[in-house]
Amino acid sequence: MQLFANLLDSLTTTPSRNGKLALLAEYFRVAPDPDRGFALAALTDGLFPRLPLRRALAELMSDKIDPVLYQLSRDYVGDTAETVALLWSSRGNGDGAERHPPRLADIVAALELADRNTVAPLLGSLLDRLDVRGRWALLKLIGGAPRVGVSARLAKTALAQMSGHDLSEIEEIWHALSPPYADLFAWLDGRAPRPTAEGKPVFRPMMLAHPIEEGDWANLAPETIAAEWKWDGIRIQTVAMNGDVRLFSRTGDDISRSFPEIVAAFAPYNVVLDGELLVVRDDTVAPFNDLQQRLNRKAVTPRMLREYPAFVRLYDILLDEADDLRALPFDQRRMRLEQWHQMHTPHRTDVSPLVEFDTFETLNGIWSNTREAGIEGLMLKHRDSPYLSGRPKGHWWKWKRAALTLDCVLMYAQRGSGKRSSYYSDYTFGVWRKSDATTAEAADSRELVPVGKAYSGFTDEELVRLDRFIRTNTVDQYGPVRAVEQSLVLEIAFDAVFPSTRHKSGLAMRFPRVHRIRWDKPAAEADTLETAQKLIVAP
Repeated sequence: MQLFANLLDSLTTTPSRNGKLALLAEYFRVAPDPDRGFALAALTDGLFPRLPLRRALAELMSDKIDPVLYQLSRDYVGDTAETVALLWSSRGNGDGAERHPPRLADIVAALELADRNTVAPLLGSLLDRLDVRGRWALLKLIGGAPRVGVSARLAKTALAQMSGHDLSEIEEIWHALSPPYADLFAWLDGRAPRPTAEGKPVFRPMMLAHPIEEGDWANLAPETIAAEWKWDGIRIQTVAMNGDVRLFSRTGDDISRSFPEIVAAFAPYNVVLDGELLVVRDDTVAPFNDLQQRLNRKAVTPRMLREYPAFVRLYDILLDEADDLRALPFDQRRMRLEQWHQMHTPHRTDVSPLVEFDTFETLNGIWSNTREAGIEGLMLKHRDSPYLSGRPKGHWWKWKRAALTLDCVLMYAQRGSGKRSSYYSDYTFGVWRKSDATTAEAADSRELVPVGKAYSGFTDEELVRLDRFIRTNTVDQYGPVRAVEQSLVLEIAFDAVFPSTRHKSGLAMRFPRVHRIRWDKPAAEADTLETAQKLIVAP
């Protein structure tokens, strides 16, 4: 456990990607089995999704510290695992460092056998046997999201770096494996052949596009490029093998459970398809906000199936029965896709149409109208490009419509998590609307209504200045949230705005981020709700 704790601690203080890769590769190289397999699971999929961690910690900490003081400490530190690790004092054994710490595999085995009523005492005994760093790592492990700046793909990349194998070789068998990945590590160490995924519905690494840049156009010719609409959903890979169907996100996460109607539609086939997951009603693509109502749902009700009907718009075909088509050029794969769909036509699917054009001037005119059409932009693909994993240069480009911007007023702020836990880095902002007040004096007054939150788009130097502004201009507090003087304008960039019942404004932004901090602009000159409403995405 101590080796895993040291790894997590080092990852939190290592900002560079290459530095994190080196730490992960070294850990996977020296850690014993099955510990390294469980560590890999913790960093990719999580190990304990159903343990009542919050309840267990509340029960344990109630005997050690006043609940109000504990909550204040949690709000100040910004991280539950770190707060508990620092506050915990082992019974009769100093800080707990003198006891022999448990192995990671022993912890996993003990917690997998525990029922909900025995989690708290078991957790307490484990915390007693660990030092501060070990306690923090244990709680991160159980929480299911270590949040140390490591994605599942980065962990797999470290495995490739450690072993010398190609990342795509690992990704193509990943979903046929399970913790503690003994067969995977035996292959990576050269002690056994590569595990097989034959006949299993596993994820194939997706081909991704580069944003098109001004200099790219000089190297492109209209006759060599196919153009497609860039639909505003989520990219998915549909894998159907021997009656087992899986839907994978672009990062390889299995989202099948949230879309049972799509799973059922592909059950009769043996095929791997690339496409876009959408909500479609009456042949009309609904805004992305509607699709969000279905994402990450553990259970899907009949009402959700009726109100938010899922649909797959297909782009590409990777495998057809036993034929691997990825080495074929795009034009041939497109022909195979159209033939396959015409032959089978699964329910709630179609093939995304190609965009016809003869010159790039014509295509530019089409692109200019994508926002009015409720489309995210265009995809450009070389007609002779094979289907390659990752983001190879010179094959596919995405041409997204330009971002929208609004001048909004900062209303509330909250501390971030991880390395930002000491800074107010999460911002709620709003626009002006006429006040609801009915008195004659207030008839012409205005009030701010929130339209979104942003956590990114600013530099570290700007974060320090924003944090200082918030601390010196706080007018009220609601637990961890500070209300600030309504005087700072943030220019917010976002991809789209949708109707929403979650905000008082009736609007919600997609992908909002701070574009500029308008220290120079008076808050009274920020945008209005009426202006924001004009930007609502139509179906």
